[in-house]
Amino acid sequence: MTNLKEYLTVKEAAKFLGISTMTLRRWDNGKKLQAKRHPMNNYRLYNRKELEVILKEISKK
Repeated sequence: MTNLKEYLTVKEAAKFLGISTMTLRRWDNGKKLQAKRHPMNNYRLYNRKELEVILKEISKK
């Protein structure tokens, strides 16, 4: 994993996308998007650039 500042936690990513944390986790489990795991605590982390792409897709609909 590169710079951790490029990644958002579940709560931050959900707020960024305007969805609930449960929806974000469902999307992750359903392979709509994929989280990386923090090397120390195994928490889900989402790449900011990947989220921006998802946000653009959501905005088009």
